[in-house]
Amino acid sequence: MSTLQTAKKSFMNPYLAGVFLGLTLLAAFLILGAGLGASAGIARVAAFCEMCLLPGHTLNSEYFGRYGENPLSYYLVFMFIGVVLGGAMSSMLFGRTELTVERGANCAAGRRLTYALVGGLLVGFASRMASGCTSGQALTGTALLLTGSFVFLVFVFAGGYAAAYFVRKQWHD
Repeated sequence: MSTLQTAKKSFMNPYLAGVFLGLTLLAAFLILGAGLGASAGIARVAAFCEMCLLPGHTLNSEYFGRYGENPLSYYLVFMFIGVVLGGAMSSMLFGRTELTVERGANCAAGRRLTYALVGGLLVGFASRMASGCTSGQALTGTALLLTGSFVFLVFVFAGGYAAAYFVRKQWHD
C-alpha cells in the first residue's frame, strides 16, 4: 500500500480528537462564555431562509420571531458553518470525498436514505422541542457536571443499543 493510500485511509486517533474537542469546548467557555451546540445554529439558518421568503410572517412567528430581523447574528451559526466547511475541507484534503450511500448489503439505498431522512427530522424536531441538541447536552452539560446531562447520555446510549436490535440484520454483511 502506498503512502498516499495509507494517508487516505487513516483517521485521527480518537483520544487525540477528544482532547482537541475538549480544548475547543474550553476555548468556547473562555472566549464566548458559553458552550457548544448545533441545533440553535441550524434553527437560525432556517429562520434566515424563511425571513428571505416571508419576512412579516417570520417576525410574527412565535418560534422564529424571537430571533429578530438578523437571525444569523449568533455565535452558533458561525460554529455550524465552520463545522460544515471544516468537514468538507478535511474530507477533500485527505481524499475521503466520495458520493455514496453507506449501507449494509441487505438494505437498499432508497430505504437507507428514507431512514436517514426520517431519523434526521425526528432528531431535529426533538432537539428544538427540548431547546437543545445532543451535542450541547452531552458536551456542554457534562463539562458543567450537570446531573441531567449524565443521565441523558446513559439513556441515549441505552436507546441506541435498543434501537440497533431492530435494524441489525440490515447491516450484517
